[in-house]
Amino acid sequence: MSGHSKWSKIKRKKGSADAARGRLFSKLIKAITIAAKHGGGDPESNARLRAAVDEAKSNNMPLDNIERAIKRGTGKLEGQTLEEVTYEAYGPVGVAILIEVVTDNRNRATSEIKHILARQNGSLGSVGSVAWQFQAQGIITVDAKKYDEDAIIAYALEGGATDVKTEEDTYQIISSPENYSKVKDILQNNKIEIISSELTRIPQNTIPLGGREAEKVLKLYEALDAVDDVQHVYANFDISEEVMEKISSEAG
Repeated sequence: MSGHSKWSKIKRKKGSADAARGRLFSKLIKAITIAAKHGGGDPESNARLRAAVDEAKSNNMPLDNIERAIKRGTGKLEGQTLEEVTYEAYGPVGVAILIEVVTDNRNRATSEIKHILARQNGSLGSVGSVAWQFQAQGIITVDAKKYDEDAIIAYALEGGATDVKTEEDTYQIISSPENYSKVKDILQNNKIEIISSELTRIPQNTIPLGGREAEKVLKLYEALDAVDDVQHVYANFDISEEVMEKISSEAG
């Protein structure tokens, strides 16, 4: 994995401020609200909403908060008007970056992102310049030490998954966004414990980074990820485990 997944590992190791409960809940509420706004309030027929609700539940968000966010998205409750904006950008050494934002103030969000890019040797790209490099996918992670590979592959194929990869001690089950919920249901109905799951965007090609280049790109990535309105940041960099470990240790 690269980009989003690589940074997720670093955040877990360094105890990023993004793990703060209040800020995390704010992002999850926005994700639920915007998913309900665009796809309706039924998680069974709205895969994106279901993914957001599942993530909220896994982080122990109260059900009342989840229900209110859905009602705001569908217009049953009044609240701030949120809109979804995607920014396409370039970072140091030409790394492609896709920034997904949910905001109540587009001008504020644009200003913040431009400011960060300018300070970190990045720049906004034109519409369509970056998005084509990323494919929307569902990724479900299962403990490879607990389950037989053939069984996991069989369940994955039954649900319409496109691939199963072994990464470290886990199986990474890849699916289209449309089949994501079906694959999860089949795994859970067969008592397969899911470590993590997400709807994400995967770069089709990656740029290998090391040393100072890796540090510069991760510094930009971290700054963008810390913006309150930013929901996700995806990038097409790839960093070796050796370099990752070094950066993690230096970050404390």
